[in-house]
Amino acid sequence: MIFDGAFFDRDLSWLGFNGRVLSEAAANGVPLGERMRFAAIYSSNLDEFYRVRMPVMMALKKIGKKEDIPDLPAPEPGTLKAARAIIQEQLELFGVILKDLIIPSLREQQVELIYNKPIPPQILEEAKTFFFDHLSAYLEISFMDKEPVFFPKNNELYLAVEFHKNGSNGLAFVSIPSAQISRFFCVKNEDISYVLFIDDIIRHFLPVLFPGYILIGNYAFKVTRDAELDLQDEYDGDIAEKIEKQISKRDFGLATRFLFQPGIPEETLASLVAYMSLRKANQMEGGYYHNLKDFFQFPITRPSWDYPRLLRLQSSLVMLKDGLLDEIKRHDVLINTPYESYDTVLRFFNLAAIDPDVVEVYATMYRIAHDSQIAHALMTAAKNGKLVTVFVELKARFDEANNIHWAKLMKEAGVNIIYSIPNLKVHAKVALLKKIQGNQAQLFGLFSTGNLNEKTALQYTDHIVLTAHATMLQELANLFDFLKLRRHPLPDDKLTFQQLLVAQFNLADTFLSLIDQEIAHVKDGRPGGIIIKLNNLEEERLITKLYEASQAGVKIQLIIRSICRLRPGIAGLSENITVKRIVDRFLEHGRVFIFHNAGMEKYFMGSADWMNRNIYNRIEVCFPVYDEKLQQRISKMIDLQLADDVAAGIHSQLAIYNYLAN
Repeated sequence: MIFDGAFFDRDLSWLGFNGRVLSEAAANGVPLGERMRFAAIYSSNLDEFYRVRMPVMMALKKIGKKEDIPDLPAPEPGTLKAARAIIQEQLELFGVILKDLIIPSLREQQVELIYNKPIPPQILEEAKTFFFDHLSAYLEISFMDKEPVFFPKNNELYLAVEFHKNGSNGLAFVSIPSAQISRFFCVKNEDISYVLFIDDIIRHFLPVLFPGYILIGNYAFKVTRDAELDLQDEYDGDIAEKIEKQISKRDFGLATRFLFQPGIPEETLASLVAYMSLRKANQMEGGYYHNLKDFFQFPITRPSWDYPRLLRLQSSLVMLKDGLLDEIKRHDVLINTPYESYDTVLRFFNLAAIDPDVVEVYATMYRIAHDSQIAHALMTAAKNGKLVTVFVELKARFDEANNIHWAKLMKEAGVNIIYSIPNLKVHAKVALLKKIQGNQAQLFGLFSTGNLNEKTALQYTDHIVLTAHATMLQELANLFDFLKLRRHPLPDDKLTFQQLLVAQFNLADTFLSLIDQEIAHVKDGRPGGIIIKLNNLEEERLITKLYEASQAGVKIQLIIRSICRLRPGIAGLSENITVKRIVDRFLEHGRVFIFHNAGMEKYFMGSADWMNRNIYNRIEVCFPVYDEKLQQRISKMIDLQLADDVAAGIHSQLAIYNYLAN
């Protein structure tokens, strides 16, 4: 039985996750520099929420329909209001953390962050020199009543300057060029390192910018704009060219938030809103300083401010005499990043480039590293005469430009580049090598929960399996053949998969069947249980099936990092379900699925979250893990996370998330 309210709102759940990120900025045991980074991550995440999700929430409220599946009911009344209230509460907490924890901690380290105070007189001369010699070169000044018309770019910072001249008042706008120059100015005086926001230096020297004006006040603000690309006819012509054109328009999208500092006079605020044609619903009072994601570039760092350096386990496979591919042929290989070195993965692609017996290479790339060693290896493979085919997803949000850049470089090197499929993202993280020795062809495959990206592998917990399993890899080869067709909807003679779980084909139905098997085991008196680790849990059919399993007595343990629409612990619905969220030093990114199966456990991993977009609008690949030693390693890792009472939070039936640690 499913009742009204059985599904938590996805956006409120995400805001709970971001609040949990913010709590790390105040957590005991987190080094000072890491606290500042967590504060920056919170700020950056919130900006993206306003660019991506807030436009959707506003549109859903207007049209009364759910995203992705038109037949679902409208969002609960008051969701938008609740979201804004949660954000406001979190921003107030952000201010408390900054003023009461971070700034005093910096002061204990002889670092004085000047926050909402005048520039100290002992460093005023240095600030003046910096203003005239450096900062002033980047300042842009516009007037409300003069051409060209002022148009605030997305998430860039401005001061609205109110002045009096020639008998009347007016408004001007001064840019705060944190995108062109560091947000902070640092100067040492005696034993104290002073750190100033460039905002305050500009404020102090405004009279220099407006000679002959009587300055009445100045007020910080920024506008956040909708980030969605308009790609309705992206497939008529060159998709890369069309996406490049759309990216350039992002800074000019519809405003989804107008954030302004407290204390701005009502008349001045009304003038700004009218001039920029802003909706009242998008107005939000914030702090004195905006874009505190700039703490990522805080100018002072010390070893004690960071987590101790992680010594990554170096796989002996990298140094094998017989070679990595021969070892993969003998048994599957599991790499868990960032705790284990990514070098084994890089070696896999390097061998693809130089092994004379490797004749074909295939890979999917969703988010490519800015200086990608993997992309270089693929280009080298093509130059060495191998047939290299790479599917590059050009619609990976905020990575479109970088992906296009690498796609062009690889194409110039002779790589066969396949671009995005209409109305379908390819989110799978897979690669395939074909090696021929004598008359024998051998396939080697890579399946990953995370991107083929050596940079994110340093910060994301992901799992990579290298295998020579013939049936799985033949299915993977068939999938690459399908991707080369670039067809959607699927062809009538659509592929079938027996080993792999592929979204658009069998992924959702297979997971539903696996849950049904656990229900059947329990009903027949056999042990049953489910452990699932995901980034996001949203899709209602799968959640409903988990509820059904709980009602049948199946014990279900979930580790969900971000969005969780399932409500655990409700009598008669989900009393056998627990949900944990882990936010810690590294971003939990792996997807793991374990089904007890009456003691004959079935293990799967893969790229797919249980979200509408992953199930219905993407190509995802999940894969079975057959090797018992690998299963044992996965089980130990998951058991550690289920036992975590330091970095974990428990999802309750009412609250967004309760953080376990004090």
